Amino acid sequence: MPYPAKGKSNYVTRHGFGYSVFECEEDGIYSEVTIFVDREAEIKFTSIKIFNCSGRARTLTVTGYVEWVLDSLRTKSAMHIVTEFNAEQRTLITRNPYNSEFPNRVAFFDVDNIKYNFTTDRNEFIGRNRTLQNPDSMKRLRLAGKHGAGYDPCTAIQVPVMLQVDEERELVFKLGAATNLEHANHLINRFRIKDAVENSLKNVRDYWQHTLGAVQIKTPDQSLNILSNGWLLYQLIGCRLWGRSGFYQSGGAFGFRDQLQDVIAVMHVQPDLAREQILLAASRQFKEGDVQHWWHPPQNRGVRTRCSDDLLWLPYTTSHYLNYTHDYDILENLTPFIEGRLLNANEESYYDLPIISQQKTSLYDHCKRAIVKSLQFGEHGLPLMGSGDWNDGMNMVGIEGKGESVWLAFFLYDILNRFVSISQRMKDEEFAETCRQQAKQLKLNINKTSWDGAWYKRAYFDDGGVLGSASNSECKIDSISQSWSVLSGAGDPERSQKAMESAYEHLVDKKHSLIKLLEPPFNSSEFEPGYIKGYVPGVRENGGQYSHAAVWMVMAAARLKNNSRAYELLKMINPINHGKTAGEVAVYKAEPYVIAADVYGVSPHEGRGGWTWYTGSSSWMYQTIITSILGLTREGESLHINPCVPAEWKSYEIDYRYKKTNYHITVQLMDDINESGVVIDGNAQSENIIHLVDDEVEHIVIVNIKMFTDKI
Repeated sequence: MPYPAKGKSNYVTRHGFGYSVFECEEDGIYSEVTIFVDREAEIKFTSIKIFNCSGRARTLTVTGYVEWVLDSLRTKSAMHIVTEFNAEQRTLITRNPYNSEFPNRVAFFDVDNIKYNFTTDRNEFIGRNRTLQNPDSMKRLRLAGKHGAGYDPCTAIQVPVMLQVDEERELVFKLGAATNLEHANHLINRFRIKDAVENSLKNVRDYWQHTLGAVQIKTPDQSLNILSNGWLLYQLIGCRLWGRSGFYQSGGAFGFRDQLQDVIAVMHVQPDLAREQILLAASRQFKEGDVQHWWHPPQNRGVRTRCSDDLLWLPYTTSHYLNYTHDYDILENLTPFIEGRLLNANEESYYDLPIISQQKTSLYDHCKRAIVKSLQFGEHGLPLMGSGDWNDGMNMVGIEGKGESVWLAFFLYDILNRFVSISQRMKDEEFAETCRQQAKQLKLNINKTSWDGAWYKRAYFDDGGVLGSASNSECKIDSISQSWSVLSGAGDPERSQKAMESAYEHLVDKKHSLIKLLEPPFNSSEFEPGYIKGYVPGVRENGGQYSHAAVWMVMAAARLKNNSRAYELLKMINPINHGKTAGEVAVYKAEPYVIAADVYGVSPHEGRGGWTWYTGSSSWMYQTIITSILGLTREGESLHINPCVPAEWKSYEIDYRYKKTNYHITVQLMDDINESGVVIDGNAQSENIIHLVDDEVEHIVIVNIKMFTDKI
């Protein structure tokens, strides 16, 4: 392995969907290590193939090493961890009996070889004043076999291997977690069966191939194809929805807004994931309408806050789900509330374990309560900002209960309009009228109080001071107000157009190919917006590219049908375009095949990527490419194509799977036709709609789009 004890040779690292492979040849020994996790069982495999190409017989050892935490912090749990050698199974079991969150659970480390030696004492393995780069035990003939309580806990398993010339061996190490010892024994026995590990890897590959293959694109831009045909959804499902963890954030918590916005992007490929997350989120709503900002399973302890946007993501995502699937039955699904004490007058948040209420209500009512709870406005007629809206870092702007959010006004306006038709469908005409009137008044208030002359303001402080204005020395302009003035439809059309031009002028850094969230960064002014000011200027939300907002700007440009601008911005934030040369990699310093949450915007780190993998911008990036640029939207059993692609594109292709039926769609962009049209299997359609039928027969679709010029 390249780490922690790197050899002298070069390594080849290949990452696939659900697995990674590391190859190396060192001193006449070729090794190939494959790492993956089973699709269902709680077990991680490290499969090691070693081949003797040295021309002489060799005697080696292969060592697997694990340091145990079994809690939130190793320093807290180490003294409580007990290890034992299970002689019957010939495996090593580890427990933390003091972990009340996971009572009776055990972990194990195993290898598919009956001859090995081991230790569970980290001090023995590493040695005094040594490190994992050069541990003391690697210089000994065997490990001492220590196990029990009172050690600095680890598990190290060392397997002796003798290889003749051109001989190959394979060893598989297995790291697992189980509900109890009986379950652990079951997992160990299950994966000692011949071909079990190989079949597990095949299942992993098959799952990702099927899931990611639901929508495949072929455009003139190969980098978009690479991102959209796998990596964005892989990042989204594996990291955001399943693991809820990444290199920069090893968390595991559900965020109320986080996973709700994530699942909007999976509706084409796995709408059931969206349905599950919507209902899960509804179950984390308090009876008063507010929600847990985040919570940790399995006991679901979490925080109750004054964040003003969290609760609104439930109706927002639900409305998207209904548009995609027409699964209106979900609105009748009964889900309980949670109950906990209210926040005290001067309390920003508290962490606690709420109880599950005996009261259940429909998802529709959960959404309705969230909207009603949000209909609280300040002196400018805008929604109260609380302890932060989408930007958690602006947690002090409205902490006293008077500050207002311009962005939240746009977001709420969009949701109110979405719920007019939903309420009518639920025969709740009274609430439909409430949504209609509130949206109308909110739009008037936005354009009366929030226009700054060349762009929309960002917020008002508790004391009435303005944020995101030309009169400010810092944060003169904020990206998300401009983008959402377009995306919500609440902005005056001429003003929104001008606001987007201002955002392009002030926030787009063409030299370093990034789109800043705000400009200038917070640094030394009298403003105290919150912990955003604690970030170094130009890093993360404080004036760097926050990819969430950057993607929203692309979506807004596409909504305005500014094709060339939308594609220009999309290319700038495409991570692949930051890693095409060695020089670009040296600047970007992050994985170019997944999107990063932020890109630094101030010297000496301009263009450096940060916080990869665990970021909701992967969902928005996927939506932007598939929906905003390629124009693919689904409404129940109908597909619509309304692209916003650059003029130089003449065609592109989409393979779309509806249940068990494939549709091969070719979109032809033409300027010599009178109107757009759709042809399915040689038959011209009366509407410009692809009606989806699950007949398990592949369908060939031609969509002719009449070209148009940019609207500037």
